[in-house]
Amino acid sequence: MRTGDDQVFWLALNYLVTDGYLSAGKALRYFDSEDKLLKPEAGYLDSCPLSFLAKQKILSGELLDRAGLEVEKLKGKEYTLLSFKDSGYPELLREIVEPPLVLYAYGQTEVLNLAGVAIVGSRHPTGYGRLLADRLADELAACGLVVISGLARGIDTLAHQGALRSGKTLAVLGSGLDRIYPKENRLLAEKIAAKGLVVSEFPLESEPLGFHFPLRNRVLSGLSLACLVVEAGLKSGALITAGLALDQGREVMAVPGPVTSELSGGTNFLIKHGAKLVESAEDIVSELPFPWNEAALNRLTSRKQARPELSQQENKVLEALPEKEVIHLDELSDKIHLPVSELLTVLLSLEMKETVVQEPGKFFRRRY
Repeated sequence: MRTGDDQVFWLALNYLVTDGYLSAGKALRYFDSEDKLLKPEAGYLDSCPLSFLAKQKILSGELLDRAGLEVEKLKGKEYTLLSFKDSGYPELLREIVEPPLVLYAYGQTEVLNLAGVAIVGSRHPTGYGRLLADRLADELAACGLVVISGLARGIDTLAHQGALRSGKTLAVLGSGLDRIYPKENRLLAEKIAAKGLVVSEFPLESEPLGFHFPLRNRVLSGLSLACLVVEAGLKSGALITAGLALDQGREVMAVPGPVTSELSGGTNFLIKHGAKLVESAEDIVSELPFPWNEAALNRLTSRKQARPELSQQENKVLEALPEKEVIHLDELSDKIHLPVSELLTVLLSLEMKETVVQEPGKFFRRRY
């Protein structure tokens, strides 16, 4: 984005939206030129659907002063500011009903216009959900797709972590870029920015307020070609994101789960009502529009065919690992009658060959 009046204009316009005075669509319609906001003609604001307070903030210069201060803050940050009119603004996001007028970006901005899949779900997933979120994100990233999520605890975090092992991921925040939430994901946000991108429509220093997250979710789904719900209850916010994706014309997918699990109630409900049932990365990729589906499937096939050569002992350990579950180190040791010390050496070798993944608590699983 250019500096000067252009930045001030878009930031001020964005404040009208994020402060709740005006929708993005109306903001673009009523303020289609800088002068209408920066130097409005006498009486023009009377024709705009703005509250008295909002009009006063414009006429008094308060809104513009705030935008000018934001420009100064940005000068000392490694952030990029993209407006709705900028060439780098993501094309998919332009299509949605209420696109964000401004995106604050930290990291590799070219990621915004790469093909991506959103992965969302519970903040407190089961072992089953953790496994699937990590594995599917890993495989999608390896296909060249960007994994998009919200940096929340649980499925979001697992999706970002899984994607970082093999490719790029994009985090959409419900707070300002300098107010990472939750705080324990600050390091993860830095890792994402190094290989992918962290974005927000909210001004710097914006706290993670409750009403921000539905707004965040529409951006998350709007940036994606498809939205995958991995594990979610019937009242989960992930179902709201799925609904937004459907409204935006995106493909909605879900991972099925046990009918006895509350955290599978939402995903099973989505499948029952038409969402694509997903068991593997191939299921996701095959539903994407051409040419992304063909390119991603080719990469996925090549990856699975290019398995590293394994020793006899490594093959023995790999075959003992469950297909779709994790297993504890001690249980695996008992299962194949191999001392823990020797087993750890073999598992480390398999990790380095990217065929095995270690989970917290000394649990292990196959990578593919």
